[in-house]
Amino acid sequence: MLRLPRLYPILDAVCFADAAGMFAAAEELAAAGVTLLQYRNKSGNARSMLGEARELRSRLGAVVKLIMNDRADLCLAAGFDGLHVGQDDLSPESARRIVGPTLCLGVSTHNPEQLSEANKTSADYLAIGPVFATTSKANPNPVVGLEGVRRARELTSTPLVAIGGITRANARSVIDAGADAVAVISDLLLAPRKSAEEFLKILR
Repeated sequence: MLRLPRLYPILDAVCFADAAGMFAAAEELAAAGVTLLQYRNKSGNARSMLGEARELRSRLGAVVKLIMNDRADLCLAAGFDGLHVGQDDLSPESARRIVGPTLCLGVSTHNPEQLSEANKTSADYLAIGPVFATTSKANPNPVVGLEGVRRARELTSTPLVAIGGITRANARSVIDAGADAVAVISDLLLAPRKSAEEFLKILR
């Protein structure tokens, strides 16, 4: 079972001018002490995504655990450590059948009903959000706030990842509300190493 670190960075390909920029950010995050990264690419074709995923795996080695967003097939082909699925992706159990029993599986949820359903599956962690307003998605779900994190914590003993609008300024409050980890995209883009080091210090 993969142990969730407090900081769960997401590398979203759309946030970078090119793949080289994303690879550089990944290496900076690893240098800061990040031990888990999710690779997300909602618009790339399978061939380019697999190439980028394999490059991340090659550059980061075994030091950083890698989670593939959405694509169970590419998760296996790239030798990743886990898969993350959303409400509109493969069902958790379909995903589990593909990736097998040993890889980590995470599921996005956006309200108590979805979280309760996901809690019945073989998911290794559940994500709840958006906690705060976010610019990382074109059509975000309604904000759940810190109260949504507290409610999610009451509903599950499964490791809980909070996502959506989380910054160095509010990350501690999210952990204090019951999350085991915070997923971050935007607040790691500028000076990734320095930003990650600051997050890690805040989240200790």
